[in-house]
Amino acid sequence: MINKISPALLFSLATFFFLSTGFSQTAKKVLRTIIIDAGHGGLDQGAKGAYSTEADVSLTVSLKLGKAIEEQFPDTKVIYTRTTDILPGNKTNKTDALRYRADLANSSGGDLFIAIHCNAAPPIRHSQVTGYRTVTTKKKKKKITKKVPIYRYWYTPNPAEGTETYIWALNKSDDKVNSVSKNDDYGEIDSTSTLTLPDPSDPAERARMLIYAQNYFRKSLTFADLIEKGFQTQGRTYRGGVKQRNDKGIWVLQATGMPSVLVEIGFITNKEEENYINGDKGQDEIVSNIVSALKDYKQRLQSRQLTTDDKKAF
Repeated sequence: MINKISPALLFSLATFFFLSTGFSQTAKKVLRTIIIDAGHGGLDQGAKGAYSTEADVSLTVSLKLGKAIEEQFPDTKVIYTRTTDILPGNKTNKTDALRYRADLANSSGGDLFIAIHCNAAPPIRHSQVTGYRTVTTKKKKKKITKKVPIYRYWYTPNPAEGTETYIWALNKSDDKVNSVSKNDDYGEIDSTSTLTLPDPSDPAERARMLIYAQNYFRKSLTFADLIEKGFQTQGRTYRGGVKQRNDKGIWVLQATGMPSVLVEIGFITNKEEENYINGDKGQDEIVSNIVSALKDYKQRLQSRQLTTDDKKAF
């Protein structure tokens, strides 16, 4: 004879089963699609080092990163904005390529956007007085003679080094949202694109920007911080942590409707770092760090997901 189960116990078991299966299903839905964007490409080679270009290094690291993610997260789909040395979408100009990056990410239903770039710093200019020359000028029909220094100029490589991870700096305040329309320089960090930013006076655009601020900013910051802390652990030079920009915004991060980060993996203009980011050891360490940050980030997402809405901010 089957014993009767009390209604209270039955309710408790049903609730436990619902929460357990619901959480499990939610966890599986976290980070279903990751977009990897190798900076520049094709006619836009980006920053240049002594023997390599940003476009080439970014592509190599991006492909290695994608492969590592596929191995570590077999349930996650990886989508690349480019896999060869072309502008994304095989576009003919940087503006169209930027639009393609964002459109591809958004139309693919991406859950995370990771852009890989290399940093650069201009050479340092030095000067030295090597002598003087006599210069005669006329002022009110009167000759004025004076000695003017003669300078010698030369340049030395900039020693700037380390990593930087960028996110779009936009919070929940109206001031920040309104400031988006006032930017006059945007695109990938060194882009000369003519893309225009959304107009916050447009209700639809304003709503989208507010959703970004509320939904994605904290996630972007969390993931970027994990990446930067990982680089520190690896002994990379610390340059102040996660960088936020909206005075001169990084357009591609703002235009993607998902948490987004842009990682500057090193200074291609620094001889030692150029060697590091071109070598297998350096590239493997960079990839390992981002994958490790991704694991931590995913765990944090899962631990805070109590509904089937995997886009909900935490």
